[in-house]
Amino acid sequence: MLSTNRVNDTRKSILNQSANILTILNLSSGFLALIFVTKGHVQLAIVLIFLAAIFDMYDGKVARSLNVTSDFGKQLDSLADLISFGVAPAILIYTNVLYEYSVVGLFFTVLYVLCGAIRLARFNVTTFTGSFQGLPIPAAGCTLAFAIFFMNYIPSVLFMFLMLGLALLMIGTFKVKKV
Repeated sequence: MLSTNRVNDTRKSILNQSANILTILNLSSGFLALIFVTKGHVQLAIVLIFLAAIFDMYDGKVARSLNVTSDFGKQLDSLADLISFGVAPAILIYTNVLYEYSVVGLFFTVLYVLCGAIRLARFNVTTFTGSFQGLPIPAAGCTLAFAIFFMNYIPSVLFMFLMLGLALLMIGTFKVKKV
């Protein structure tokens, strides 16, 4: 039989890792979105990107409410966000719209991901004061994922401008109040 102390220690350990578990679910959702994009399952990929956003929304809240924030968790969260809201939406847009522009489409796709990485790196080396600097990458990624619904209704060239605009907003110096 397990002792009561051992069970309590296990529960405490799981509780302490709950925020990181949510972050790993965010990362897993983003990675699966990538897989499904490459297999042509666009709607499922979009659902997974939005599911990643839900996990991302709660990982920080859980960490703060349980007082289990850590540098490790902050770094893991940024890596997950780069996949879920940087790479996955960018590949979604590229494979469904921007591929027809060849190198130019690739340029805007890479630029979006690079600006997302810069945004996350800047966040990780600054002290959070209640406002974000620049557009948070989850907002940018969800905007791209949602925009795919309009690919048959607007000129495809506008997706390059959307990616450019979101990229510039992510590295902008304006303040965005946390909600």
